[in-house]
Amino acid sequence: MGRVEGKVALITGAARGQGRSHALRLAQEGADVVLVDACTPIPSAPISMPGEDDLDRVAEEVRAAGRRAIAHVVDVRDTGGLAKVVDDAVGTLGRLDVVCANAGIFATAPAVDTDDALWDETLAINLTGVFRTVRAAVPPMIDRGEGGSVILTSSTAGLKGVPNTVAYAAAKHGVVGVMRVLANELARHRIRVNSVHPTGVDTDMIRNEATYRLMVPGEEHPTSEQAEPVFRSVNALPVPWVDAADVSNAVLWLASDESRYVTGVTLPVDAGATVK
Repeated sequence: MGRVEGKVALITGAARGQGRSHALRLAQEGADVVLVDACTPIPSAPISMPGEDDLDRVAEEVRAAGRRAIAHVVDVRDTGGLAKVVDDAVGTLGRLDVVCANAGIFATAPAVDTDDALWDETLAINLTGVFRTVRAAVPPMIDRGEGGSVILTSSTAGLKGVPNTVAYAAAKHGVVGVMRVLANELARHRIRVNSVHPTGVDTDMIRNEATYRLMVPGEEHPTSEQAEPVFRSVNALPVPWVDAADVSNAVLWLASDESRYVTGVTLPVDAGATVK
């Protein structure tokens, strides 16, 4: 038996990066997966967004692991779209046990240079989108009466102040507030709510020139090799970043019954960044 055998997990931001990794890890351990991604350009994001082909590819990978998958192109800011996703998930797969609100963007600028568009879009996706995802997904979990696990993706920037990330850090700190309120409200339904806090993760979100420029100011076109020592200096352990699989293993544990009495926790997967 897999560690989440028979469970159904809903994952946002599932077309790429951490979301894809979480979907495949949970599928490997027996979960059926509901995949959600906007699959549309985000003006404030410094990188291109995945497309529908990417989302479909993840669904095929889940099925290749022997599990069921359904995929929806829905933006986490879309309340009505999320409601339809949840209705379809319960109607098609019969239940919903795990919610992983993972969708997010990472756009950086000094606080005084952060314009309204960057602020509004980052907060809308990284914080409001998390809340709307959980608000849509929790009612059928309550109705079923068998408990569940809600896992919110925050960041080390949700636990400490990281320069040049004011909108991102505000959203990720806000996620912790959402998590703590929900952990109290949903405990009587045996629904656990926790957040995960990665340091830099080896995905497109940080592996791009915009982030490298943040790490190596003054260089017009900094390289990964130039940025790597700066990434490394952030962490206590001698690594520049963690792999998406490292975060997925934490998500798996929180989704499984192995953590059945763990709720209200801010779980770092950060190579010691928050203690340095």
